[in-house]
Amino acid sequence: MDNYIEIQNLYKVYSQGRSKFTALEDINLKIDTGMFGLLGPNGAGKTTMMRILATLLKPTSGSISIYGYDLFKNRKNIRRLLGYLPQEFGVYPQLYAQEFLDYIARLNGLKNRKARKAEVDRIMALTKLEDLKNRKVKTFSGGMVRRLGIAQALVGSPRLLIVDEPTTGLDPEERIRFRNLLSEISSQVAIILSTHIVNDISSTCNNLAIIHLGKIAYWDNPAKLLNNARGKTWILKIAHDELAHLKENVGVISMVMQPDHVEVRVVADEVNGFAAENVEPNLEDAYIYFMEIQTGTKLHEYEELYNTQAN
Repeated sequence: MDNYIEIQNLYKVYSQGRSKFTALEDINLKIDTGMFGLLGPNGAGKTTMMRILATLLKPTSGSISIYGYDLFKNRKNIRRLLGYLPQEFGVYPQLYAQEFLDYIARLNGLKNRKARKAEVDRIMALTKLEDLKNRKVKTFSGGMVRRLGIAQALVGSPRLLIVDEPTTGLDPEERIRFRNLLSEISSQVAIILSTHIVNDISSTCNNLAIIHLGKIAYWDNPAKLLNNARGKTWILKIAHDELAHLKENVGVISMVMQPDHVEVRVVADEVNGFAAENVEPNLEDAYIYFMEIQTGTKLHEYEELYNTQAN
């Protein structure tokens, strides 16, 4: 059996009255084992692609092979290989964590009580939920609920785990814990991680794709993307009244407001008219440089751009 996922010429077109909206256009990817990141702004098509891979949404055209199974012909076989954590994950708040996972195990066909308990115990240990097993889900923090989401997706030992925007709404500590959990699990199961948060990718994924307006704009390893931004990342100290002009001309990563100036981190091929210090880029710098310079779209324009397409 093949040990990879292959997507060829994938399209997803939605009809809206007499008009049509292309959510995915000619997607071609090959995803091997390990952690694979799908990065892009909200509205770029990430969730549509994840739902198609999870067999919850039918594509308009194209082909997908998951470990040798054709997505169109072998949906039942593929579903046995999949674990899925959607962006919006629903739980039963009155159940204890252990009860919830036992219920999920029943839905997955584990009828033997002893086998179910062994599976639930295994999953709770893997996701570090043992201390929470006798707490009701309604008492969980956002990070705990996301861990429970991963746990339910791992019931039945799937070969592929699909995770859509898993850290949205989590505080920084919970986000780090969740990323570390995914990294540990990736040694046992292939993971496709869809996110708009660059740090989720930089610390976990060996390979990534950037999706832009429903198309694959980049597909390679993070190191190559990072290398593209070397010599393009700058620190500036500017007057407060110069900030608006600067933001119109370069991609601003961050700003630190001081009483007499603003310290700004930007990405650009060159910075004219300002004293600028060239610095080593991180992956967030590289991503914004790629999106603004190589796709020609300013990040602050994305919401308007995607809303225009959707309407």
